[in-house]
Amino acid sequence: MKIGVVGLPNVGKSTLFNAITEAGAECANYPFCTIEPNVGVVAVPDDRLAVLEKMYSSKRVVPAVIEFVDIAGLVKGASHGEGLGNKFLSHIRECDAIIEVVRCFDDPNIINVSETVDPVRDAEVINTELMLADLESIVKRRARFEKTVKSGDPKAAAALDLLNRMTACIDSGKSLRSMKLDDETLATVDGQFLLSVKPIIYCANISEDDIGANENKYVQAVREYAQADGAAVIDICAKVENEISQLPKSERAEYLDALGLTKSGLERVITSGYELLGLMSYLTAGEKEVRAWTIERGTTAPKAAGKIHSDFERGFIRAEIVSYDDLVSCGSLVAAKSAGKLRSEGKDYVMRDGDVVEFKFNV
Repeated sequence: MKIGVVGLPNVGKSTLFNAITEAGAECANYPFCTIEPNVGVVAVPDDRLAVLEKMYSSKRVVPAVIEFVDIAGLVKGASHGEGLGNKFLSHIRECDAIIEVVRCFDDPNIINVSETVDPVRDAEVINTELMLADLESIVKRRARFEKTVKSGDPKAAAALDLLNRMTACIDSGKSLRSMKLDDETLATVDGQFLLSVKPIIYCANISEDDIGANENKYVQAVREYAQADGAAVIDICAKVENEISQLPKSERAEYLDALGLTKSGLERVITSGYELLGLMSYLTAGEKEVRAWTIERGTTAPKAAGKIHSDFERGFIRAEIVSYDDLVSCGSLVAAKSAGKLRSEGKDYVMRDGDVVEFKFNV
């Protein structure tokens, strides 16, 4: 999973990126500090892996990972190249989802690109630029299909109809997310080029004083805006998260507890990202390694096996599965098998989060 972190200049975007990736990206009190995107690969927190490592005496643990991309601050006019906008938009196209950081605190010491703090206005600036970039791409693609549809090609006619509906959606001021298009539908127009269709999480960057307090007026406004956009919202203090990331791991839980937090910003971002993209993890375990594999909800056993190697999918015979909870409850795979908790599943089986699997295949 690749998530792009976007926002207007000086909203705390790079500070948040540093906090969740510990990548040490440059962040400073001036616009366009980030030019080339910074990239950080982060392990997905999963307490189940340590339990399985101990149970199997595994030599190594391989968690699932998420790639975060810190994309330079966008500005009004980015879709027409303002502020190196075309370059920045191309970086967003490569991502699976977007975290949009919006400033939800007052601080006269931190430069703001506008005279006042207004997170909804800032979100609208970015979303408008994404939609305008989409509209430009759609117009070009529509011209191509208009030529093809004259030959009587029904697929071209369906694609043209979809592009026309997309145009109407953007003209009405709504992002393409509101159309709730599935991958199969988007494939008819090669929809990878679209930006405003990508799932989005609004990250409300709050002050330290607002942690654990009632939501301030800025966060409340972002929630109302996000609800209309069908998006998720997380309130995070990027400054504090950055401080947490610099502590030894053994001290972080105590610091979080002192702040009245149960999870770090990273954990909350990843949880929201998984929910937003409909993802989950299955597990493989043995003496060699314990590993988490990220798949989409609804994935069948053969497709899940293909995440490990294409031969596993091509030669799939069956999947030997025990749920993580049953395995831990029984204490070992042998005990789980004796208790009837180990199941043999075929090609139609839909994977569940926490399945501990051994795939049987023949090629």
